[in-house]
Amino acid sequence: MIFDERTEFADALAVTASAISDVIDLGAAPTLQDLGNGEPLYLVVQVDEAATAAGAATVTFSLESDSTANLATSATVHASTAAIGKATLVAGYTAWILPLPIADYERYLGVRFTVATGPLTAGKFNAFLTRNVSKWAALPDAL
Repeated sequence: MIFDERTEFADALAVTASAISDVIDLGAAPTLQDLGNGEPLYLVVQVDEAATAAGAATVTFSLESDSTANLATSATVHASTAAIGKATLVAGYTAWILPLPIADYERYLGVRFTVATGPLTAGKFNAFLTRNVSKWAALPDAL
């Protein structure tokens, strides 16, 4: 995958309770935005360190935009995952690949990590935008 720090929301972000990633300032742009300029652009969320918890914790990831950098005013949710259980959130797991929709994005764009039945006792996540998504996966031998 190809990405740069300006399109990175989280780099090994430790999440134990619900949190907001870093945000990208889209500036005062027209309301309907194609962030890939005609080319597909993807949000990728990966597990950097396995999620652990005393209970049956889950994490939901959502792509949100807002007029404020802390996504706290009246954030618009553009897409979100279902709740993903801690047992699935192991190191190296790709939790989400989202083709970015052409949408009415507000000025600040970020990823929200919502922990339920938590807190997590450990867990780190990466989230970034890229034009190239690696979908290669090792599979067991069929023999």
